[in-house]
Amino acid sequence: MTHPFHPRRGTRIQLATRRINWGEDRVMFYDEHGQLVSILASWTNVDDPDAFAQAAAGRSAFRVDDLRRLRALVDDLRPEVLSRVK
Repeated sequence: MTHPFHPRRGTRIQLATRRINWGEDRVMFYDEHGQLVSILASWTNVDDPDAFAQAAAGRSAFRVDDLRRLRALVDDLRPEVLSRVK
C-alpha cells in the first residue's frame, strides 16, 4: 500500500487479481481474515512509477491534460449554473 492516509500503508499484499470494477482500476487481495478486499490500483505500487509524478516531485498536483479536461467540463456547464458560482 502506498496511499499516504491508508491504514495499511507500507503493508505488502499478495495480489489476487486486477480488474475494472465500478469504472475504476482496482486490485484484489485476501486480507488476514481470508476476505477478498478491493482497493484502487493507484493506492498501490502495482504499476511502474508515474513519470510525471516523479518529475514533478510534489511541486505540481495537476497534469496539463487533467487541467484541459477540467476546463472543458467547466465550459460545458450551463450558464444558469455558472451564474450561481461566485
